[in-house]
Amino acid sequence: MSDIRDEVAENFTEIYGYEPTGLWSAPGRVNLIGEHTDYNEGFVLPFAINRRTVLALGIRDDAVVRVGSSFADEAAEIALAELTPDALDGWSAYPLGVIWALGQFGADLAAVPGVDIYLESTVPVGAGLSSSAAIESSVAFALNEVWQLGLDRQTLAKVGQLAENKAVGAPTGIMDQSASLLGQADAAVFLDCRSLESAVVPLGLAAAGLEFLVIDTGVAHEHATGGYRARRDSCERGAAAMGVPSLRHLTVDDLERAREILDDETFRRVRHVVTEDQRVLETVRVLRESGPLAIGDLLDASHASMRDDFEISVPELDLAVETAQANGAIGARMTGGGFGGSAIALVPTDAISRIQVAIDGAFAEHGFGQPTMFVVTASNGANRE
Repeated sequence: MSDIRDEVAENFTEIYGYEPTGLWSAPGRVNLIGEHTDYNEGFVLPFAINRRTVLALGIRDDAVVRVGSSFADEAAEIALAELTPDALDGWSAYPLGVIWALGQFGADLAAVPGVDIYLESTVPVGAGLSSSAAIESSVAFALNEVWQLGLDRQTLAKVGQLAENKAVGAPTGIMDQSASLLGQADAAVFLDCRSLESAVVPLGLAAAGLEFLVIDTGVAHEHATGGYRARRDSCERGAAAMGVPSLRHLTVDDLERAREILDDETFRRVRHVVTEDQRVLETVRVLRESGPLAIGDLLDASHASMRDDFEISVPELDLAVETAQANGAIGARMTGGGFGGSAIALVPTDAISRIQVAIDGAFAEHGFGQPTMFVVTASNGANRE
């Protein structure tokens, strides 16, 4: 982290010609379990990871915002008064969308000073580790402090979600921003996406001799495009047909009636969400009572449900999961919105090398591009550096 902090401060000064007021950062996240449950008002269990977006910020003496980053050749510039979702596009829609969304949550954009922002990130883009929430959360957290808005972390998560939904156009739930803002070291965030109540659930990985291995397949996904939205539409149709406001209101006991009422595809989409909610609750219980060595079957079942019922996996993700399982992982599953991205495997520390070699070999044998693999640890949420 120290290297990227120095780099961000230096690049800010080079681009804008003065030293920043301060540095802030926010992490990406791995979702341990609970996929596509968040926008169905269900349960999720993500954790913040030790890969972060770092932001340098300086205060201007006018009402203009400039955002630059290592992802773009030049900084985007806009007057605060002109900020609307329709005025934004490209990567800068993420940070600028957050500024617009802060206005929707009470910030008086006519009264605050403009800012210069520069961002760099160690969260891989398109890997299902929520590089977007890391950007949104770092910007929201920094501006909340600089503009003295007094918003709590839960509200800042809503700000990030609004930016992603309206400015970026991705119909995501609130899980990613919540993990990025509420995360704690060696713990997951158990979030009820209906009430937005959250609880910290200790993971206890080091004591159990376990680590999380991320397998980034290199198959990039785009949440703003069709597959994610189609799954969300399916869930809404299923809830309407079952006469409930959201799938959160259904339990496993309702699935027989759902099978009779719904067409096969919609039924399988609903079955995934309803059983996944149950798996989240069970994972929290097992972690608290028995520890991380006992959650493997739940991770495996989650992947099977996403592969078969929700149909959001891809051959590379299935191969990563199956190879990890066959070579000593406690459990494994794809993580994130699907259609590419990453899988995670819960792995004994002494088996990491063996599993990495096996996955590399399996991908080569199938003619897939070489995956990128790295260990992640559960880390603290957004903070000032």
